[in-house]
Amino acid sequence: MASSEKPTPANRTEPADPAAPAGTAGPDGSAGSADSADKALMEAFGGVRGMVDTTVPGLVFVLIYTIRRDIQLAAVAALGLTLVLAAIRLVRRDTLKHAFSGVFGVAIGAVFATMSGDAKNFYLPGMLYTLGLAVVYILSAVFRFPLIGVLLGPILRENLSWRTRNPGRFRAYTRATWAWGIILLAKSAILFPLYWWGDATQLGWVKVALGIPPFLLCVYLTWVFLSKAPPPIDVIAEMEAEEREREERERAAKQGEDALERLVHDMADEAVDRLSSEPSREGTPGGPQGPGGGPAEPPARRRHARD
Repeated sequence: MASSEKPTPANRTEPADPAAPAGTAGPDGSAGSADSADKALMEAFGGVRGMVDTTVPGLVFVLIYTIRRDIQLAAVAALGLTLVLAAIRLVRRDTLKHAFSGVFGVAIGAVFATMSGDAKNFYLPGMLYTLGLAVVYILSAVFRFPLIGVLLGPILRENLSWRTRNPGRFRAYTRATWAWGIILLAKSAILFPLYWWGDATQLGWVKVALGIPPFLLCVYLTWVFLSKAPPPIDVIAEMEAEEREREERERAAKQGEDALERLVHDMADEAVDRLSSEPSREGTPGGPQGPGGGPAEPPARRRHARD
């Protein structure tokens, strides 16, 4: 399924420096692309900590509800654990977007469950989110704007260059987006029948079991697709190079203007010095003499006297 197309000169990037940031391809493009895509995926979706933040609260809820059959106690425990995980992220100065989304999702689920008196409603917001995300993935692939490329482009420093300049990578992002959409849709197809016809305990344990494996499968398939694709085009480096080139041109132009201005000033100073150093032609020993030995009159004055 993976694209085997080789990068063309138009989309080939320069060999990466060993100290280059994640997202820069290696000399052949494949190893660097695969490694950076894996890291970028984990970063974009929260990594291991993100999986813990989204899975453990649900596990605590179903565990307490299975033992005590107390919706309110299970909801409060799950929400409290989510707040603790968010506080740990805050203390460690980790990114908080996944922690806040976890707190928000657990809080809504806890409110749904306690207000309705049905423990299954604790899982309903997350299930609706998963279903909606699956639809968005599929629609983005259908309309040729694959969501995985939109998410990974800025992290891999290629932005949206893959849409117009890197067709092999565009196909890889499209296939990866289809994989995410289909896997999440299959997960929803398992959970919603349990929500409608199963009990809360069954739904809870199945949802916990389906928390991490589908995510890891999506990451693995995306890694496979991108490892066979051409390397990303580092448009950030291109823009930085263009900016440096523009600054160099402006600096050269400024130096040229300064040199021309100095030349004009030097020529003007030289002309002034030359004029000031010439002896006056009137009353000087070397000047033209008149008939009586004095300075010669200007021709215009002599003509006037004759008249």
